Amino acid sequence: MHAKLRIGKIPYLNLAPIFHVLQKECDCMGYEFVEGYPSALNRMLREGKIDVSPSSSIEYLRDESAYGVIEGHSISSRGPVESILLFSRLPLKGLHGREVFVTHQSETSAALLEIILRKFHRIDCEIVVSNMPYNEALKFHSAYLAIGDDALRAARMAQNIPEECPETGCSFLRFGLTQYFVYDLGEIWQGFTDLPFVYALWIARKDMPGEKRELLERFIRDLGHAKSEALKKLPELATRVDAVIPPERVAEYWRLISYDLDEKHMEGLGMFKRYLKELGLLKSS
Repeated sequence: MHAKLRIGKIPYLNLAPIFHVLQKECDCMGYEFVEGYPSALNRMLREGKIDVSPSSSIEYLRDESAYGVIEGHSISSRGPVESILLFSRLPLKGLHGREVFVTHQSETSAALLEIILRKFHRIDCEIVVSNMPYNEALKFHSAYLAIGDDALRAARMAQNIPEECPETGCSFLRFGLTQYFVYDLGEIWQGFTDLPFVYALWIARKDMPGEKRELLERFIRDLGHAKSEALKKLPELATRVDAVIPPERVAEYWRLISYDLDEKHMEGLGMFKRYLKELGLLKSS
């Protein structure tokens, strides 16, 4: 029996249109999809348990010699992204000297937060990984970074406060009696750098067995088809996927995401790498 190409699948809404077309319209014989949140897929790719995946950009930057990038594909934003959110009971400056908790599901977003705090705002605080479900984390942590569908869920369950926040990428939400400053990390990065932020790249292990190389080439073609077709029919796909936000908001959310990987994306990725090095954040986890 021929070995299958093991493909990481992040089960978040941001990649739902790509995977929907990929699995519904392409011949997936020879593929095996393995679901996991980003940091888990990073580890599986690193350990050779999967062959190719949409993987955190920090995973690629830690060991560029181990991975090949599938050109033209990423999960990025050119401003607000709405699903990488810091919920804080204090304004950013008030976090100096405090603990800031981050979800265990992400590594790139946690590193981006540290760059925003330390490099952009000169805030020195301790970043602590939390394993709590997001709804519990918001109760017990005064500052918590949520990503993906959890961030969308948290924002949806809150009450908007129609008050203008003076900081870039900031809005106000209320959970029960507690008011939060809510910071969109994609918007803050764009405001400081004028560049896209690349959250994830599609990468493949360079040392995968030779018999999988042909499958990888076919998958790259299928991925190109999936992206092209998905972007043509986002409103239609919005009615076909399970979503944590109302159907009428889904296509609007997808349009905030850039699935491309062009020169500006690479410039943003290069700037991210430089900041990671300056802060000593490129060590393997």
